[in-house]
Amino acid sequence: MKIKFEHLGQNYELEAQQVKDQIWVHFQGETFTVASDSQKRKQRQASGAGKSGKLLAPMPGKVTKILKSVGDLVAVGDSLIVMEAMKMEYTLKAEIAGKLSALNCKAGEQVALGHQLGMVVP
Repeated sequence: MKIKFEHLGQNYELEAQQVKDQIWVHFQGETFTVASDSQKRKQRQASGAGKSGKLLAPMPGKVTKILKSVGDLVAVGDSLIVMEAMKMEYTLKAEIAGKLSALNCKAGEQVALGHQLGMVVP
C-alpha cells in the first residue's frame, strides 16, 4: 500500500505494509512502525505487571533475559524480564509486591504483543 504524509513541510508518498495491528512504513532506507488504535490500547494494557500481576509483553520481540525465578519474592520496581525489539531494550518491572508464581517464557524466545510472560501474586 502507499501512504502520504508531510515531514518538515515536504510531502511524501511511501510504501507501507500492514502487519496485524501495525503499519510498517519504509522511508529513506529505514523501516518504522506505526501503531493502530487497537495496538495502542494493547500496549497500554501490556505495560508490565498490572494490578492483576500479569506480566504482559509490551511489544512483539525477543526475551533476552529472565532476571528472577519462579518462587522469588519481588518488590515494586524490581526488574523481572528484559525484552528486545528493533534494537530497543525494554525491562518489565514488578508493579505489585509479591511472589513470582509463573514464567511463561524463556530467554531467546520470540513473543507477540500482549503475550503473558509471567505472573506476580501478592
